[in-house]
Amino acid sequence: MEMDKGYDIEDIAGNFQFDGEFRKAEPNISGHINDTYIVYYDKDGGPSQRYILQRINHNVFKEPEKVMENIIGITRHMREKIIKAGGDPLRETLNLIPTNEGGYLHRCDDGNYWRGYLFIDGARTYQMVENKEHFYKAGRAFGNFQRLLSDYPADNLHETIPNFHNTRMRFDAFVEAVEKDVMNRARDVKEEIEFALKRADDTPILVDLLEKGELPLKVTHNDTKFNNVMIDDETGEGICVIDLDTVMPGLSLYDFGDSIRFGANPAAEDERDLSKVWMDLGLYERFTRGYLETAGDSLTSTELEYMPFSAKLMTYECGIRFLTDYLNGDTYFRILRPEHNLDRTRTQFKLVADMEVKLDQMARIIG
Repeated sequence: MEMDKGYDIEDIAGNFQFDGEFRKAEPNISGHINDTYIVYYDKDGGPSQRYILQRINHNVFKEPEKVMENIIGITRHMREKIIKAGGDPLRETLNLIPTNEGGYLHRCDDGNYWRGYLFIDGARTYQMVENKEHFYKAGRAFGNFQRLLSDYPADNLHETIPNFHNTRMRFDAFVEAVEKDVMNRARDVKEEIEFALKRADDTPILVDLLEKGELPLKVTHNDTKFNNVMIDDETGEGICVIDLDTVMPGLSLYDFGDSIRFGANPAAEDERDLSKVWMDLGLYERFTRGYLETAGDSLTSTELEYMPFSAKLMTYECGIRFLTDYLNGDTYFRILRPEHNLDRTRTQFKLVADMEVKLDQMARIIG
């Protein structure tokens, strides 16, 4: 069966231990990086069993084997804890499907890498916060993720994208992109460039605290957007954290800050009408309450102190990443229109400006 990118999905799926007879496949286009398909298998005339078949973008994740080693390690660790607590390991963590050879990664002759997951039924992801209670439950889910992995040795993890949340290095890459200006776009985004340059002093703060030992190194997800939590259709609970490719050693503040960046903004990440973009303190309070309820006792006083700042910094970092990619010719993030990355940049910078006004209020909520 030929899909939109020319992959023979039925043939690729045949390399995994999916149960039943292949019926169909549907592309899922919500992600920025990987190519994802939902594959349906029929078994004994009953309802179809769904699986996730995903191509790992090896231009972004240069060593897919190390990505998979990280995922295998942490999902096994979480699975054991979930079972011990009387939970449902088939719904509360991702479950990898083995290949026919017994591994978890299949490499095709064309050089592409594929993996399979069990599809989680009765739950879904949302691209935006439609129900404020969902955001609270997402906070609980990400806090629980932090708690489940609080005793997992972070040093055992591969750094699959080196310096992924090293804001100081992200800033240096941005400055280099401005100087090289390979697409001759810098002249048209002077306001955005100036906005980024004015906040240069913020970029080393968290990295410096880690290097000084004042912030602890932990297992972190590093892409804690609201749409990376599966929300149960019936209960509204955040049951499973997904998209584990960027799980690496890092700071809990990266995860908290990125959650607020994405979820506490009522507008889309690429909203063109900036009047719709702002940091909703009500959403911030709901997520923070949920997060601290499940992860709070594992956080240090320094982590708590820098939580509001981390929201601003992760938003700023994401903005300069979008701007860097725009200046470099849109080579990293998937775009749907010519100035898509610039629209994303402006949204993030508008959010940073609003957070700066509200930092004191954010700190009081933490307190």
